[in-house]
Amino acid sequence: MTLCMQARNKSRSRGAQALVCLLLAVASSRATGQVSLTTVVELAQQKSTQVRLAEADVQKAASEAAQAHDAFIPSVSFGSGLPALPEIGFTGSLPSIWDGTVQSYVFSMPQFRYIQAARAGIKAAQSQLKDAREQAALDASSAYIELDTVDSELEAAHAQEQDAARLIEIEQQRTEAGVDPYSELLQAKLTAAEIRLHRLHLETRTATLAKQLEVLTGLPVGSIRPDHASIPEIPSVTADETPVTMPGIESSEQIAHSRELVAKGDREHLWLLPEVGFGLQYNRNTTLLNNIESYFNPAKPFPANNLSTGFSIKVPLFDPGLHAKAKESAAEALRAKVEAEQARKQNDIQVATLTSTLRELDAEAEVASLKQQLASEQLKAVTTELKVGNGADNEPNAPAQLSPEAEQKARIDERQKYQDALEAGLGLDKARLNLLRALGHMQDWLNELHAK
Repeated sequence: MTLCMQARNKSRSRGAQALVCLLLAVASSRATGQVSLTTVVELAQQKSTQVRLAEADVQKAASEAAQAHDAFIPSVSFGSGLPALPEIGFTGSLPSIWDGTVQSYVFSMPQFRYIQAARAGIKAAQSQLKDAREQAALDASSAYIELDTVDSELEAAHAQEQDAARLIEIEQQRTEAGVDPYSELLQAKLTAAEIRLHRLHLETRTATLAKQLEVLTGLPVGSIRPDHASIPEIPSVTADETPVTMPGIESSEQIAHSRELVAKGDREHLWLLPEVGFGLQYNRNTTLLNNIESYFNPAKPFPANNLSTGFSIKVPLFDPGLHAKAKESAAEALRAKVEAEQARKQNDIQVATLTSTLRELDAEAEVASLKQQLASEQLKAVTTELKVGNGADNEPNAPAQLSPEAEQKARIDERQKYQDALEAGLGLDKARLNLLRALGHMQDWLNELHAK
């Protein structure tokens, strides 16, 4: 009972905190136009359907544990057997105004196992709640970081469109002057169209991410503008680091342990172990509307107050139902154990896959970064040469001076390489976050996030 009340109080407290955080986040977004990653993660954890379901499972597990333990706490009940009509003859039951009974277990090995199983169930539910919170944080962090990246890509795409428009103007003039063939103008228009298509893809992606964050946090669509400074650096982890058991795997293992304890309790029913119970019964009898006293010795009036107590001892000698129940619970325990082993193996495979993928993504990010740096240096060289010339003057076999469209092409190429580097970095960050979670270090990332 106490566990259930605490669980309900915690649920109300979390609901109040969620409302306060939501109001603060909305106020902050309106005031500054930006919402930090910490706020987004906290709101996602509070609004997540999986988290709320896990919280309900924790409350249910606490209630089941209390119910199993309360079998040893005396239960008290009251009733009444007051006759509605006058009775005729001896009915075989005592006519009572009211009666009370007290019952409880005194000793039962199977019940002890059920209590242990219920406690393991609480741990399993708590681990599942932690796992759900980590998953909500991972989803929110991934969407937020991607939206921040796509916003930067959109800025670069808009700059590309301006450069492409300028390139078309230059090629239009050069084509009309007969300097360049018409195909160069068509190529410039094709480049502009491809940039516009890419920009539309980015805008669609932004809208999708904004809707995803709305669903995750409950904040209005478009109210979340990422604050890049609120994103801590994602640590570079590998499978060589000491893994910590994931909450989801820990939950499955606790469930398997709980089922095993239940199966053990059901088996102990078959061991001829006695179960001892305590009982107390009180009756307040009445002679109203009955002639019960005529069946008793007149010298000894019918007693009004009757009290009886005693211990009941039950030894199961033969019960086919208990045998079948023991087999059923043993099968459920075996299934839960296999599911826990399967969850651990799948996580090991995921760690190995992410580790291999990370090596490739790390290399791709390095290549993309170097290409972007090279494109930036080439743009500087082109800009400088257009300003001061190539220094060749009229020397024979000297390279031709660069034309104005070379600068626009270099700018477009540099912005494209910049976007490619952003995409490569995004893929690397997502893979690192997933590996953090697979290795059980997601909480370390959350602690760093809250400390930022």
